[in-house]
Amino acid sequence: MDRTGPDGARLTVTGEFTAEARRPVIREVTDLLLGADPPSRVLLDLHGVTFLNSAGLSTVVQLHRMLEGRGAELELLVGSTVVARPLQLSGLWHRFHVRDERPPGS
Repeated sequence: MDRTGPDGARLTVTGEFTAEARRPVIREVTDLLLGADPPSRVLLDLHGVTFLNSAGLSTVVQLHRMLEGRGAELELLVGSTVVARPLQLSGLWHRFHVRDERPPGS
């Protein structure tokens, strides 16, 4: 987790975003929210994700709920179709603030 400024933090996920990745990601965000200076915005950087399944999507929903309950915003940074497609097919693409950083033509 990196602080992006006084009001934001960036959490980078790499590799397969599956059930195994859920616990460490939730723990990081929980620690952040319970800290002395919780952010008002969390950027979830998914550029390094090579596989995203329903457990990963569920984790994103859980993070959104956790942050929303604390008055904070979740922004997803997407850099590949591997991540974009499951978000689009599930309908979550339009539910979250998504920054689409895929190269043109992908």
